[in-house]
Amino acid sequence: MKYTYLLLLTLFASVSLLAQENPVNWTFFAEKIGTDEYLITYSADVQPGWYIYSQNTDPGGPIPTAFYVNDEVVEGVKEEGKRKEGMDDLFGVNVIKFSGLVLFRQTLKAKAGTNVAGYLEFMACDNEQCLPPKEVEFDILLE
Repeated sequence: MKYTYLLLLTLFASVSLLAQENPVNWTFFAEKIGTDEYLITYSADVQPGWYIYSQNTDPGGPIPTAFYVNDEVVEGVKEEGKRKEGMDDLFGVNVIKFSGLVLFRQTLKAKAGTNVAGYLEFMACDNEQCLPPKEVEFDILLE
């Protein structure tokens, strides 16, 4: 009975630690670059040893990073950061992944005082494991 209790306690502690692990911190901001024109930046700060994936990843690989506004996929988002491309041992396909500070940027036309709201989906992996895909909501006020 003692061993069963110890095993269950260890299992719950492991699941709890995995659930709390968050190797990517997202921030969002907008910069006015012209009349009714804004540069939207989705910024990912990825902890050392972890990666997130490009929007352009081969099928059969990890979940690509994707951006949604009003449930529509946002296209034309440019990627900037420490990029690594090649065959990935975890997935067995060619992948494009990023580490460190990663910036996803897009230009859009909108009026000041409106909001750009939606969510993004991404997947984070290290060299041994991947966390389940995660959705992060954003709401950016255009000033």
